[in-house]
Amino acid sequence: MFKALAAAVSVVAVVSLAGVPLPALAQTQAQAPASTQAPAQNAAAQTVTDLAGRTVRIPAAEPHRILLGESRLLPVIALLEGQDPLAHIVGWQGDLPAMDPQTYRAYAQRFPNIGQIPLIGQSSEGSVSPEKALALKPDLAILSIVGEGVGLHNPLVEQLEATGTPVVFVDFRLHPLRDTLPSIKLLGQVLHREAQADAYSAFYSAHLQRVQSVISRIPEAQRPKVFIDLLAGAWGAGCCHTAGKGNFGELVEAAGGRNIAAPLLPGVLGDISLEQIIAAQPDVYVATGSHAKSGGLALQIGAQTNPQDAARSLAQLVARPGFDTLAAIRNGRAHGISHNYYDSAYNIVAIEALAKWFYPEQFRNLDVNATQAELYRRFLAVPPTGTFWVDKPAS
Repeated sequence: MFKALAAAVSVVAVVSLAGVPLPALAQTQAQAPASTQAPAQNAAAQTVTDLAGRTVRIPAAEPHRILLGESRLLPVIALLEGQDPLAHIVGWQGDLPAMDPQTYRAYAQRFPNIGQIPLIGQSSEGSVSPEKALALKPDLAILSIVGEGVGLHNPLVEQLEATGTPVVFVDFRLHPLRDTLPSIKLLGQVLHREAQADAYSAFYSAHLQRVQSVISRIPEAQRPKVFIDLLAGAWGAGCCHTAGKGNFGELVEAAGGRNIAAPLLPGVLGDISLEQIIAAQPDVYVATGSHAKSGGLALQIGAQTNPQDAARSLAQLVARPGFDTLAAIRNGRAHGISHNYYDSAYNIVAIEALAKWFYPEQFRNLDVNATQAELYRRFLAVPPTGTFWVDKPAS
């Protein structure tokens, strides 16, 4: 049965924006890639405000020993560090190989020494060893305000600061639409990579403006109702984990959708029942997934994932009992996307993919694959490989 369903699934392997005129981007194409520009010289010490509202003094010298609270911050550091993103990282937690092993393997193929970076913990805050972190003698620590890493009130923050180590908090997970560009700017300042941060911010803003200039003309009542099924199928018989006011919910709204979970959840993340989803009858269903084992009831998608596995897994998910009552699935408006966009500076790619699903006619010339290809070509040392979104046509 699943083979028959999978055969009916069409796949879109990676996203982009080619075919859409973007004057601001055209002007930057002739310039050298931002990631190859030299860091600012003769920089002065400065005071910055991080995403937790903390005032932090940053030395004039470029940091050479960077501690990451979560190794899943590597992709954003890579945006600014160019062709050698691991050069200054002296330690991190083990969440990247544990929670996104495909991306970790992609980096390991290009940078085999990634496995030699010391771990200060595994994939939870409770696993962090302050002794290991302090022994690395970092000259900068970069942490996330929400996640599996060292949090705002962890004693390690004060311990690092007591040694003279600046500690800054960023956010790509709690409020991605609001906090992505401020986090990029902050990292540009603390890493002394202002030019690279400005270049990525211009890229991001131009693509976001292109999407929002279209959806701003669509009345609220005419926007599609959307359900985001986070890590779909991963909860066994339970249904369903989703985003409310924040996280993927903000990406849905940025793309012009009405998130059905926003009025049902008190916070950013939570659970709603299948009965609530059926009652809301979303116009668009979107599943997220990551590193599911082959054959498991979960969306298999992301780096180093082939289109056939992504298609097959989405077909299995939408065939779950009760989901056939959703018009979104019957009408071919069921999609899957990498869960890792929920905590990523690359979330502009997810916004474009969502916008194209929500408004296929208005965004018929939007090439999300080209957007992703440009992002990786201009800013990153490791190219994208795999399948990052997938479609399921009408039954």
